[in-house]
Amino acid sequence: MKSSMVPEAKDAMERFKNEAASEVGVSLKQGYNGDLTSRQAGSIGGQMVKDMKSERKTSFYRNDRTALGHSVKITYIAHLTA
Repeated sequence: MKSSMVPEAKDAMERFKNEAASEVGVSLKQGYNGDLTSRQAGSIGGQMVKDMKSERKTSFYRNDRTALGHSVKITYIAHLTA
């Protein structure tokens, strides 16, 4: 199968894949990695998608400043731009 990707993009995607594999604890060999389990391959792909996702969301609870003994859920949503 011939790849239509430019060499720079192919190299960048390979580095990105290796970083994602490292983050989830999967060791990749140079070249073909057909001996990976579906779980391992899926965790690499999932990590890549997670790293590419343009929206980040985090939530936490803090004490309400106006009502003693109550807490308020705070949610931050950030959209990453290039």
